[in-house]
This record gives sequence, C-alpha cells and structure tokens, in this order.
Amino acid sequence: AVGDICHIVNHPRPKAGVFAVRGGPPLTDNLRSRLAGEPTKPWTPQTNFLGIIGTGDPKQCVASRGQLCIEGAWLWQLKDWIDRNWMAGYTTALPEMEAETEEPSEIAKAAGKDALAVLAHASMRCGGCGAKVGATVLSNVMRKLKAQALVDAKDNGVLIGLDSPDDCAVVAADENRRATVHTVDFFRSFIRDPYLFGKIAANHALSDCHAMCAEAKTALAIAVVPFGVESKVEDTLYQMMSGAVEILKESNCSLVGGHTCEGSELALGFVVNGLVAPEQALRKGGMKAGDAVIITKGVGTGTVLAADMRGKVKGAWLPDTLRSMCQSNKEGAHILQRNGATSCTDVTGFGLLGHLVEMAQAAQARVKISLGDISTLDGAEECVKAGIFSSLQPANIRLKRAVENEEEALKHSKYPLLFDPQTAGGLLATVPAAEAEKCIVALQVAGYHKARVIGSVDTVGEVANGAIVCDSGPFQESQTPTISVKEEVM
Repeated sequence: AVGDICHIVNHPRPKAGVFAVRGGPPLTDNLRSRLAGEPTKPWTPQTNFLGIIGTGDPKQCVASRGQLCIEGAWLWQLKDWIDRNWMAGYTTALPEMEAETEEPSEIAKAAGKDALAVLAHASMRCGGCGAKVGATVLSNVMRKLKAQALVDAKDNGVLIGLDSPDDCAVVAADENRRATVHTVDFFRSFIRDPYLFGKIAANHALSDCHAMCAEAKTALAIAVVPFGVESKVEDTLYQMMSGAVEILKESNCSLVGGHTCEGSELALGFVVNGLVAPEQALRKGGMKAGDAVIITKGVGTGTVLAADMRGKVKGAWLPDTLRSMCQSNKEGAHILQRNGATSCTDVTGFGLLGHLVEMAQAAQARVKISLGDISTLDGAEECVKAGIFSSLQPANIRLKRAVENEEEALKHSKYPLLFDPQTAGGLLATVPAAEAEKCIVALQVAGYHKARVIGSVDTVGEVANGAIVCDSGPFQESQTPTISVKEEVM
C-alpha cells in the first residue's frame, strides 16, 4: 500500500494518488529485494504535485502546484485528457500479451496427440451449463446402456423417460394410492474403478428407500466427470453408469434422466423416488422397551477407506469393505419388517452412534449396546489402533455426549468405531426380543453374514434427548448366532 492510503515514515505528504503512482515501482523493487535477501534502496517522495479539481462546471476548473494556483476552462480539458489516458493504460491500451507455453510433460507426450491437443485448450474450463459433458458423449453412453438392456423406458410406469427429449420425466400415478418418498445422495469417488464406484454410489442412494421399506421406482443421476480426451470421458462415464444401473435394476428402479458436468474429480449421486404405504413404512421412531437392537452389516468403511487413501491398507482388507458397500439393503429391510421391526434406519455418514442417537431421540429412549457384539469389517480394528480415522470422525465424536458411561466405554477397542462414518452401510433396527434370533438367522442366510444383535432398548419415553449405555460384555449370546454360509465373491 503506497501513496494515498498509507503514511510514508519521515516523509509526511498529503494523501494523493500521485504518490501511489510514484511509490509503486520502488515498493515493488524493495519487496523483491527483501524476499531475495538483498539490501533495499531508500526512496524519497516528491515534494510537490499537480492537482486539478473540477467544480462540476466544465467552464470552471482549478489547478495547483506548490504555491501556484490557476483556473480556467482549458484545465478541465487537460484533466479529462489525463484521466482518459490513465484509464486506457488499464483497458484499451494494454499491450498484446503472448500466451505462455510450457513444454508438455513426458507423461502427456506418452498419452498421444489427442491428449496433447486437449491439454493445449485446458487452461480454463467453463462453469455453469458450459461445464456440461458434450451431447455426443452422452448419446454414446446411453446407446451402450440401452444395447445391454440396462435401461428400459417402459419400466415402473414411466410414460416419458430417456427415450423422449422432454424436460422432465413423467411417471404414471400409483393405482394403490401409496405415498411418494424422495431422497438424494451424492459424493465424490474414493476408488479408482468407476464401475465399482457407480455400484456403491447407487446402492448408497437407494439405501434410504430400503430403510423405510419403500419401493424405489425412479432415479435421476447427477454425474461429474473429470475433463479429458472425449473418448476417455465417454468410457469413464459409461463404466460408472454401467455399475450404477446394474444396482438400480436389482431394486427394480428405473433411471429416467439426470445431469452431467465436468469437474476436477469423479462424483456421482442420485435423486431416488419411491412409493410406500404409510402404515407399512419403517421409521426411526417406534422403539419399544425390551426390543433387541440389530445391525445388518459390519462397520468400518470410513477407517478402511482412509487407510487406503494413505497407502496404509492391506490388500486382504479391501474386498470385505467393497463387498459390503455393494450389498443392497433391500432384502434386509424386508426381513426386518417380516420379523416385526419397530424402527429402522440406514447407517451412513453419522456413524453407528449418530444414527442410533437419532432413533433414541425420536423415542426418548435409553438404549444399551454391547461393544463386543458389534461386527467390524476386515482391518477396521487394526486401522483404528494405528490411529487412522476418516476426516469426518472428529465431527461425529461430538455426539459422545449421548453416551452416559463414556469413561467406561473408552476402554473398549471398538468404541472409536461407533463414530466411524459409513458409506453404503447396513441397517440399524429394533425388533421384538422374541423375534431377534429368528431374524438374525434369516439375515445371515440372505447373505448378511455380519448381522448381529448388539443391544436392547432399556426404557422408552423417559429420556428427552435419548441416551446410550455402552457395555463391554456380550448381549444374550443365544440371540446372536453365527451360521456357516458360503460367501459370494463380488
């Protein structure tokens, strides 16, 4: 800051723009010298300067320099000329600047001429609708998906869908007058395989519908694809959407449209719409005293994926995590419902404790859980012991205020995993205690091999904000059977 917005030590001057103009170059030189460790040079601002002041009337203008003062109409013309030339120096009179060119890296050269051509025009990408993926790429991807029968415009009563160029999809009204459910999920990729990422993203988005035992009917995709050679963009989008549509079809959910754009990282999300009879919907509230608390999958995706990002994960750990994230919660929800589930939610970003607290608050309940009975994904406990946690873990830990016996709970090795954010996690539900063992057996037979009873509902309607009590001992061991079931390879 120089001239009209600062004070020059030992050289007091009136605040005027001329000092900013004159002081800029020496200030720049001295800043560079200081950064380079070189001596700075003294500078003394000029004593007098020409000041021209307009009065609002072009015929009257006053100029002064030191003790000299004059007036006249011609001074206004001089001021106008000076001002216009000054502004032109920042606008129309700027010199032509040649674009800087850098030698492409060896990696870029190895990618071929197409990649070099793309890089030559990739210095700045547009935002807004200018960031959309090109129509040719989209058309090619949709053509491939249709050729593999992965999308069908006539599924689920779709009247206007992917085959029509309309602005919105139109779906026929449900003949049973069921209520509509709507949910949305979106996140950036955390693995390098776009096909697997597509499966996980779709499964995660569907999970809210499954948790309520709602029938997912239609989905709108929101996809972000990194800018690159058109053929690579097309292949990446196709691989990602192939995996996603496979999962949607498993739940009889029709992809009816969406939106794509360019971005720095691969990302995918879905708006999912479904139907449910209000009286059959499973909700977070509804716990009853004496109910058993059940979780259908192991926990630990957050810490395992964090370890993978840091290069600390073991290869043997990842298959269990990926398999779990690709496993749909649809059948699990129906099994819970058939066994009289009183409440249910899916375990996702807030972690096991966060979602259990939501359920406890809704019922004003005190819930006891056994830390030892919580199933974990391969490598999850090892990652926690190594101090590897998801970046969301600190925010989730704030919910520890709901744990009544935190001092005791802290002693258990699985306690940190209560706060681990889950991607496409399992279902957390309560069922009548008499149905718990039968429910667990049915879940494990259906492929939810890590389904366990992890606690019980102590009281209901007595704790305004809900409360959790963590026990290190087992919860009625007879209710948590483990049966031998052949695991499917993903």
